[in-house]
Amino acid sequence: MITVQNLTLQFRTDEGLITAVEDVSFRVRKGEVMGLVGESGSGKSVTAKALMHLNAKNAVYAPESKIILHTDNGDIDVLSLRKPSDMTVIRGGAISMIFQEPMASFAPAMTIGTQMIEQLQLHSDMTKKQARDRSIEMLDRVGISDPHKRVDQYAFELSGGMRQRAMIAMALSTNPRLLIADEPTTALDVTIQAQVIDLMHDLVKEFDMGIIFITHDLGVVAQTCDYVSVMYLGRLIEKGPVREVIRDPRHPYTQGLIAALPKLDDLDSPLTPVPGDIPSPLERPRGCVFNTRCSKIVGVQCYSQIPPDLRIDPVHRVCCHIYTEEGVA
Repeated sequence: MITVQNLTLQFRTDEGLITAVEDVSFRVRKGEVMGLVGESGSGKSVTAKALMHLNAKNAVYAPESKIILHTDNGDIDVLSLRKPSDMTVIRGGAISMIFQEPMASFAPAMTIGTQMIEQLQLHSDMTKKQARDRSIEMLDRVGISDPHKRVDQYAFELSGGMRQRAMIAMALSTNPRLLIADEPTTALDVTIQAQVIDLMHDLVKEFDMGIIFITHDLGVVAQTCDYVSVMYLGRLIEKGPVREVIRDPRHPYTQGLIAALPKLDDLDSPLTPVPGDIPSPLERPRGCVFNTRCSKIVGVQCYSQIPPDLRIDPVHRVCCHIYTEEGVA
């Protein structure tokens, strides 16, 4: 579906070039849901926006960076696209994105329905009536009550949860080949979360689409995803099948994220957050990006050398000097 190779992205600022994403590689296949997990500031959303060429104009991509979208009509080199007309193929066409903050994504002076109808007509040959009917159908499928009424309302007239569901409906209405979901269930209660997750599973089966699911909630990842990639300060530090990574996490950061989850079978146990805070991109550590918070430092190499990408087994990979010391190939 999509292949990302050696993606390195910097932003040109008054302080110089700031690295947001460094040497990230992954692929998403048809009918596959990949979770992208990490704390705020780890580079998840910047990576996702790169797939649709949506980052700000001060973004600088390294020459070796490649984002290849595989379509029935051939491969598309996303980073080579320049004209707005060329972007239509990926933006809302082959790829749709559910943004983290729907209030900032909907135009406040246009009704929800007007915006949904406009994008459907842009990416299909639907008439206005057909586009309106499709919009109402999708609003209903994501659990919005009275969709015939809501379609003519403005974003500010909806609750936060309704706005998020309307954004999901809008993204799914064009039947994209790849859906990028950036924290899509954050503002929803658990029953609506379950509806949205079930809807995404249905669409994966029905249209054989791929999904990149961005979240910090490992519980949602466990229920939703086939594979998971753990991101920290712009680097992918562990990736593999979701059940294997959650049951047998290898990187100290992944272990810390799982240890921080509340334990329902021991409500008196204290929460154990990952110590420290994620560094500013302006103060990016040398060597392993996690060395300022890691409790398992093995030597000077943690502060001077970037860990290699090591294969724990055929499908489970980790970037950590611990396993270099143990001789993992």
